Amino acid sequence: MPSPHRDPDSVDHPLFARFYARLSTTADTRGGVRDLRRELLHGVSGRVIEIGAGNGLNFAHYPRAVSEVVAVEPERSLRRLAADAALRAEVPVDLVPGVAEALPVKSEAFDAAVASLVLCTVRDLPRALAELDRVLRPDAELRFFEHGRAPTAGMAAVQRTLDRTVWPRLFGGCHTSRDPAAAIEAAGFRITSSRAFLLPERGPALPTSYCVIGTARRGPA
Repeated sequence: MPSPHRDPDSVDHPLFARFYARLSTTADTRGGVRDLRRELLHGVSGRVIEIGAGNGLNFAHYPRAVSEVVAVEPERSLRRLAADAALRAEVPVDLVPGVAEALPVKSEAFDAAVASLVLCTVRDLPRALAELDRVLRPDAELRFFEHGRAPTAGMAAVQRTLDRTVWPRLFGGCHTSRDPAAAIEAAGFRITSSRAFLLPERGPALPTSYCVIGTARRGPA
């Protein structure tokens, strides 16, 4: 039975957390994701909020022009791993529990936000993006690196079927058929740069292979 004192802003997926920690580390070292993290964070500066920080693999790639990273992660096991990564980072990292739909920070407090392989898992995507809009200063950046909906009808149908059945249960709430770029624009951000690509680049495409990386800006207040 769940504890009556469970933190509503925390999540427990210990089995998935262990799997994700191993998979993400392998993807960084062997799958080219480390270079994508560098691309994602190149040139970012000021005070940054990162949602769904996971096990903290982005922390090593923040430029020194970043004055502080407030990293929000709801899953307890991943947050413990991220705390270790924060100690090794070259910029200050403040790791806090919380969910993207209710960020525990003040409005218009950040110069940039980072969403990295997380918009697939948030429970309420429009609300999470509305929260990012709330906490960013006018014209601030949103850096995003996400997987999402396939451009082909056949794979998109497979993704929708997976999302309705086993995939979210097996992979910590992940959804494969969301369209992150469209959702970001629908939330009022303007995308200033983006590129779509397959990950991995070679071999058969997986339901999670259809990726996009880019930058969007918050509109004026």
